[in-house]
Amino acid sequence: MTNRLYVGNLAYSTTNEGLRAFFAAVGEVTHAEVVIERESGRSKGFGFVQMASDEDAQRAMALLNGKLLDQRPVRIDFARPKEVRTEAMSQRTAERSQPRPARVASFAPERNRRPRHASRGERDRNRERERRRMRDRWQDDDEE
Repeated sequence: MTNRLYVGNLAYSTTNEGLRAFFAAVGEVTHAEVVIERESGRSKGFGFVQMASDEDAQRAMALLNGKLLDQRPVRIDFARPKEVRTEAMSQRTAERSQPRPARVASFAPERNRRPRHASRGERDRNRERERRRMRDRWQDDDEE
């Protein structure tokens, strides 16, 4: 058995201290951590808690699974061991972290551009303008 627990469905406002206090009611907590997203600094909505013993972990899972923490029902399960990263995985991660090349302005001919779709109001104004132009042309032809 393991004494490390996965805690899911956490509110973004949940802190490490709040998570520790939630589990401290059941047994001794040795470590509590809410996983934070690197870019935004915001919680990812899950965390890990390490209890002092396997019995405390079992009790916490039995008593607290589905209970409300910061107005959200938490999901508690035993944490799986961290996966070992392979060479290919670390290479893909490194490639993703590389900045993308800047886009170069396209000098493609006009026929390769996407058609511009006018708004409904603009289309109606253009139709009315064309009707007036045609009407004026017919009136000019009649007068001659």
